[in-house]
Amino acid sequence: QVQLVESGGGLVQAGGSLRLSCAASGSILSINVMGWYRQAPGKQRELVADISSGGSTNYADSVKGRFTISRDNAKNTVYLEMNSLKPEDTAVYYCKVDLRRIYPPLPYTYWGQGTQVTVSS
Repeated sequence: QVQLVESGGGLVQAGGSLRLSCAASGSILSINVMGWYRQAPGKQRELVADISSGGSTNYADSVKGRFTISRDNAKNTVYLEMNSLKPEDTAVYYCKVDLRRIYPPLPYTYWGQGTQVTVSS
């Protein structure tokens, strides 16, 4: 089996910073794309940022220049550094990992349990 453990959410004032982490563990053969999504109340889940195994990144326009995604392949961990936070960034943040398990070596997608980020004005 595979487990994703997220950490780092919380309450912060507008203009502040937070760093999210998501660690994958278990029967993992390889990891492809790792990403962060968010879902605000009454809204659909949306992509925030993702990063390929080679380090190529992709960001939502709303977070470009403020958020930075990175990964540590040795630790199977993805990070999201969030700066200049705005009230509209308030949401539950989920990590998503596309990987291959050791057996069977098929592609799977796993989601983290979600971590709340609240930005006060």
